[in-house]
Amino acid sequence: MDSYSTLLRTFPVVRRLTMIQLLSYFGAWFSNVAIYTLLIELDVSATLIALIAALHFLPGAVLAPFSGALIDSINPKRLMLGLLATEIISTLLLLAVETQSDIYLLYILIIVRMGAASVYFTTEMSLLPKLLDTDNLKIANELHSVIWSFCYTIGMAFSGLFVYGFGIAMAFMVDAALFSVSLLLFWKLTIDTTTTTTPMHQIFSSIKEGVVYLRSNPKILYLLMLHGTIGFTVFDALVALMAKTAYPQMNAALAIGFIHAMRAIALVIGSIALSSWVNERRVMYLFVIQGAMIIIWGLVYHNYVLGLFGTFLVGLVTTTLWSFTYTMIQNNTQPEYYGRVLAYNDMIFLFVSGGFSYLIGVWYDDMGLSIGMILGIMGGLFILTALIYRYYLSIYGEETKR
Repeated sequence: MDSYSTLLRTFPVVRRLTMIQLLSYFGAWFSNVAIYTLLIELDVSATLIALIAALHFLPGAVLAPFSGALIDSINPKRLMLGLLATEIISTLLLLAVETQSDIYLLYILIIVRMGAASVYFTTEMSLLPKLLDTDNLKIANELHSVIWSFCYTIGMAFSGLFVYGFGIAMAFMVDAALFSVSLLLFWKLTIDTTTTTTPMHQIFSSIKEGVVYLRSNPKILYLLMLHGTIGFTVFDALVALMAKTAYPQMNAALAIGFIHAMRAIALVIGSIALSSWVNERRVMYLFVIQGAMIIIWGLVYHNYVLGLFGTFLVGLVTTTLWSFTYTMIQNNTQPEYYGRVLAYNDMIFLFVSGGFSYLIGVWYDDMGLSIGMILGIMGGLFILTALIYRYYLSIYGEETKR
């Protein structure tokens, strides 16, 4: 924890960005729980729930080839302010979704909102390596993950109670208000933008250069794939299905909120506990542990109390996997390619997250797989990833050894 406080004291820009993260991430979970509660109240199918979950990720994936070049071409402050404004407007428009006939509007708003959120995230993560050295960058990524997990914990738990007590519409309004405060804080932020950028008329050449750079650096491409596998842990669709089918006696908002909150508590604890232990060799064992914990969750989720415990186990290593593999990508990328490489990284991660979210609905509705069987598949994929990573170490082990 001392390293986090030192980082914030030393770098004012990172401190202000952290405050914005706290507000915007906390607010985002209000609308997240509200959206899935709305879908359950409208009694839509599992496939439709899974499609909505997928739409939270696919916009960023589709935009990535262009957003990466834009990030390397546009003043970051101007770009991030516009993206925050887009999130505010699209969140407020969610108030218009009231019946099943309005689902098409929900599709559009999620695409716009999540596309903006994805580009904002990639812009910020491209900015940090330009502001920090390698050691501080690792700490900043860990802090980002801890903040995400903390807001996930408090936001999900409080949002479940809030939606239960005040309704879905009020949750959307609170979310928009928090984004508005974030915009005001960002407006007053001074960012050093003296780094070289690509002129806008050369944007397609910039995209091509990014692709060529990745093709000539197979190690980075491998790391992008490795980080992308963490997208298997996006459980939004599964949790909504659990609330709908396994816990029908409970209020949906409360069931969803507490499940996510329990997992998020583990995300925070695990990140702090494993920060000084993990390295590029030990991370292989975390992939195995992640897979085993997901399989255990699949065996016990039928009982809500045991399911909460299983959710907790699943969250213990996820944040560390995410932040450490992300840092590996940043440390192996040349500064002038940060925006493009990290955009492609997010593209892969979001495609995995969105595609797998949609598959959950197909497996459940069309193939008749149980939630437990789906979790078993997820767990197995993480164990397979650990084996593949072992092969990676046989190629790059000496090069990456700390």
